[in-house]
Amino acid sequence: MKRILMLLLAVVLAPTACADAKKTTEQSERAPNIVLLFADDAGFEDFGFQGSPVMKTPRLDEIAEGGVRFTQGYVSDATCGPSRAGLMTGKYQQRFGYEEINVPGFMSENSGIKGAEMGLPLDQKTMADYLKDRGYKTAIYGKWHLGDADRFHPTKRGFDEFYGFRGGDRSYFKYDGENPLDNVVAAFDKKLERGFGNYEEHEGYLTDVLADEAAQFIEQNQDSPFFIYLAFNAVHTPMEALEEDMQQFPQLSGKRRELAAMTLAMDRATGRVMDKLEELGLSDNTIVVFTNDNGGPSDKNGSSNYPLAGTKSNHLEGGLRVPFIMRWPAKIPAGQDYDYPVSTLDLLPTFYEAAGGSEYASDLDGVNLVPYLTGQDDERPHQKMFWKKESRAVIRDGDWKLIRFPDRPAELYNLAEDIGEQNDLASAQPERVRSMFKDLFEWELTLERPLWLLKRKYEKYDIDRMDQYRVPKQPDA
Repeated sequence: MKRILMLLLAVVLAPTACADAKKTTEQSERAPNIVLLFADDAGFEDFGFQGSPVMKTPRLDEIAEGGVRFTQGYVSDATCGPSRAGLMTGKYQQRFGYEEINVPGFMSENSGIKGAEMGLPLDQKTMADYLKDRGYKTAIYGKWHLGDADRFHPTKRGFDEFYGFRGGDRSYFKYDGENPLDNVVAAFDKKLERGFGNYEEHEGYLTDVLADEAAQFIEQNQDSPFFIYLAFNAVHTPMEALEEDMQQFPQLSGKRRELAAMTLAMDRATGRVMDKLEELGLSDNTIVVFTNDNGGPSDKNGSSNYPLAGTKSNHLEGGLRVPFIMRWPAKIPAGQDYDYPVSTLDLLPTFYEAAGGSEYASDLDGVNLVPYLTGQDDERPHQKMFWKKESRAVIRDGDWKLIRFPDRPAELYNLAEDIGEQNDLASAQPERVRSMFKDLFEWELTLERPLWLLKRKYEKYDIDRMDQYRVPKQPDA
C-alpha cells in the first residue's frame, strides 16, 4: 500500500516538477536579469565584506561571498551627479562636458543657465537605453540626480518605470506636516514620483519601500529579462533611521549610530530583493552588483573610508575608491577578491555584452569585466585611469597615482605600497611625474569644454573637503 501511495504521489507531482525544470532551463538559456544596487555616500570600510567590525550587513556579505569583491573599485567622480553621469553612459563624463556640477544652486550668476535646466545631455545613450534595445524591461527606484527638467526624466532616458525623486536627497519619511523637513516639500525634485508627473507620498521607511517596489517589479516581469537600478538614497543625509534599527547598535552614538542603522536598513532591503529572486528561481542567472557613488563624507554622516585618506569631493583614494561587489552564479566563480582596478564605467559594457549585445559606442571608456573574472583575460582592465575637476586632476598609471593641484606642486604615490597616500614621491621621481603629466594633458585634449560655468571656487561643500582629510582615520567604533 505504501508503495502504491508513493507512485500516486509521484504521478501527481510529476507535471509540477517538469514545469519547474522547464522554467529553470528556459531562464538559464535566456539573457541574464540585472540588478544594480547603488548606495549613496557610503564609506569604504562600512560593510562587513569590507572588514567593518561594527556594521551589520549579512545580506550584502552573502553577495560578496557568492561572487567577487573588487578591492580597487572606482567611480568616475568624487561627487554624486557626475559619478552617476559616468555610470549611466560608460564614459568619462568630461567627454560630454558633464564635468563639475553636482548641486545646481551653486551656478555662477553669469552662466545663463538655471539649475533645473542642467542634466545628462540628451545625445548621450544610457545604460537603460542599451538594455532596452536588447529587449529588457527596465526600472529605476530611488535617486535620479541627472536633471530635474522634464526632458531629462528617467522615463525619457530608457527606463520603463520610475518610482523615486529627481533630485539629490530627500527625507526617508513622508512629508505629512509633522516631518521637520516638510518646509522643503515644495521643491519638486524631493517629491516622490511614480512614472512621470504623478507625485505621491509613501508609508513606511523609504529604504524599505524602494526594495518592495523592486521586488514587485521582479514578480511582474519574471518571464522576460529585466534591469533594475535600485538607487538608494541611503546613507546620504538627512540622518534618519528607524529606532528599532538604532537599537541594534547600543555601543555607538551620534551620527555613527544613525549611519549603522541606515546601513542595516539598506542591507535588509537588499535581502528583500535577493529573496524575491530566490523565490522565483532567478538567482543563478541574475547579475547583482552593489556599489556606491563616491567616498563617504565622514563629517556629514559619520562614515569611515579607512584605511584610505580623503573623503567625498576630493581626489584622494577616500573620495574615489568605493565598495564594489558582483554576483552572477551562472557565469562568475564565487569567493573571489579581484585586485586590479576597475570602474563603475565598466558596468554598462559588462551588462550589455552579458545581454548578448556587441554594438555600442566606440568611445566608451568602460570594458566588459566578465572575461577578467572568469580567467579568460589576466591583464589589467585599465592601465590608465583619470579624474578631473577643472584644473584639479588625477591620473593613475598601473599602481602610480599623480594628483595635480591648481596652486602647488603635484603629488605622486605608489598605491601598491602606500594605500593611505602618506608618502609623496614626486620629488624622488621627476621623470615619472613629467611622463604622467604628459599623459594627463593628452587625455584632457579629448574632452569637451564644460557645459556649465560654476563659481570659480566650486561649491563651498567641495572646497571644505578638496584638500582636507589627508590622514586615514579609523572610527572610534
